[in-house]
Amino acid sequence: MYYNKFMGKKMTLEQALKMIDELEQENAGLREELANIKARGRQAHDAKWTASYNDFVAKYEDGMTISEIVADSTISRRTAYRYLAYYKSLKD
Repeated sequence: MYYNKFMGKKMTLEQALKMIDELEQENAGLREELANIKARGRQAHDAKWTASYNDFVAKYEDGMTISEIVADSTISRRTAYRYLAYYKSLKD
């Protein structure tokens, strides 16, 4: 008998090996699911991001403050500051 500290019970070697096989199968399934999620994720600068960023740049270059841009746009304050940091990194 072996004591399984995770399950809190005693089990035979055969039971432990069966549990290991089940967990390995579950891990393989989860890795596959994670790969699918990563594959369908948004690219860093897709069309929607680019349009939103270009709208921000146009407003920022027209002299609007971050608060005014956020109030006038659909982006959050945090996104506006991300865009500002990206804009400044391109200008340097």
